[in-house]
Amino acid sequence: MKSNFTIFSLLPANLCTFFKKISKSKPRTSTFVLLMTILNLTLYHWPLLSFANKNLAILTLNGMQTLLTVFAVIYLVTALVLYPLFILSRRLGKAVCVIFAIGNSLATYFVVTYNVILDKTMMGNIFNTQYSESEQFLSLKLIAYFIVLGLIPAWLIIRTSIQKTSRVRLFLHLTITVIVASTWVWQSQSHWLWIDDHAKQLGGRIMPWSYVGNAARYQSDRAKQNIVQTLLPDATFRSNKKTVVVLVIGESARAENFSLYGYDRLTNPLLTASDVITLKKATSCATYTTASVKCILSHVNTSGVFSENFETLPSYLQRQGIDVIWRTKNWGEAPIKVSSYLTSGDLKKHCEGLECDYDGVLLTNLTEQIRASDKQKVFVVLHQTGSHGPSYYSKYPKEFEVFKPVCRSVELNNCTQKELINAYDNTILYNDHFLDNLRQILDGLSQTSSAYLYVSDHGESLGEGGIYLHGTPHTIAPDQQLKVPFFVWMSQSFIDQKHISVDKLKQREQSTQANIFHSVMGAFDMDSEIYNKDLDMFEAAANK
Repeated sequence: MKSNFTIFSLLPANLCTFFKKISKSKPRTSTFVLLMTILNLTLYHWPLLSFANKNLAILTLNGMQTLLTVFAVIYLVTALVLYPLFILSRRLGKAVCVIFAIGNSLATYFVVTYNVILDKTMMGNIFNTQYSESEQFLSLKLIAYFIVLGLIPAWLIIRTSIQKTSRVRLFLHLTITVIVASTWVWQSQSHWLWIDDHAKQLGGRIMPWSYVGNAARYQSDRAKQNIVQTLLPDATFRSNKKTVVVLVIGESARAENFSLYGYDRLTNPLLTASDVITLKKATSCATYTTASVKCILSHVNTSGVFSENFETLPSYLQRQGIDVIWRTKNWGEAPIKVSSYLTSGDLKKHCEGLECDYDGVLLTNLTEQIRASDKQKVFVVLHQTGSHGPSYYSKYPKEFEVFKPVCRSVELNNCTQKELINAYDNTILYNDHFLDNLRQILDGLSQTSSAYLYVSDHGESLGEGGIYLHGTPHTIAPDQQLKVPFFVWMSQSFIDQKHISVDKLKQREQSTQANIFHSVMGAFDMDSEIYNKDLDMFEAAANK
């Protein structure tokens, strides 16, 4: 990172000198558009250049031609947007340049700092991020990027006086630009194979079209969803025995750091000592919360794609007469209709103790609420904040800071790998405590058959390959973001009621988030047209 800050230290003076010369000369509109296009290429695309340097022999003739082809495409797209805007109005064109400068500064920061790819998936992640999470990213480095690459260029763009250029002349410049750039791109067809192979990585680093285009794509997909959810076929019940099932949706937990999955640190001491069942080779549907939660609560595997907007599991169970309780310290669920929806803020009013600021708040008076239900079947969802980054150190009480020293910066690449792993492992250790407390609550429900299922929405990257956090496109996402922990705990009465072979359940070869919906239906002895017994883990493990 040292070289980046050297560049930063020079940028303000260079930019000021550059724009003072432009301002004094009062450039024509055509010249200004040309300069803005070149400035966009040079000021905001060094992350792309860095990626190309790692994956392409850019010092060779073929490498240089390939890189020039990429820049020609960026130049062409930028020109195709800016020229028409300035043809319509100089003020409109300058306003858009100002917005792009500010947007590019923030986008460049996140690409450089966390090595994220600004594709449609990541834009969905951004649109669905709450303020309480986004404020965790605030740092001096972010402010520096915002000022140096955003506010200063924006201020200088505003101050620059532009001479009026005839619309005919601007259209002529646009035509020449299109012809020249298109000719270069067309005659460089032999270099497109490398570009095509790295399309996602390159596309996610092109400013501003990565976030502008993919934001539009995401919103377009959202608009295609049905406003009204399609109701699922009604169900019947094979029994009316008192049953409580809890679904715990974890956040950013990766199986790799759970000792139950072979991790060399004891991050699951309480779960290891209990009779929880660890499901092998569990995978997530997506790498970001909204798509993963949608998949977890769907009767079909959505795999993060906006498909038909079917009724979700909580809404479906509620409509079938089951008492549904949703408690959350997170966000990102699809619209749900349940009898009780409680946020961490609601629960905190009645919470006492050190865990009220953490996931432990979700267990506040849970026993009392379950016992107060007049229904024979109760379904509880606990949506955790879990191990969400970048401030892992803030996700657990002080007493769970067992692994030290820890990373206390949101600029994760400024921490050592050991500090980062330590902070993350402490969140897993706290989650172990949370799940054991839940087990004790369910175990204490007399004359009640009970079980809980725990699965994380997705995993997390902790600097492997230079990637941090999550949200990488599914097709190129590392295993750390896709392999998740998946646990099942059952009371003895639940095991007896369902005739479950614990050994069979332990021997499952693979599980996914798609198993949740049908396993919950099976746990409540439900029959319906949509019920798929092949996806019901309890049915598959039953002694027949």
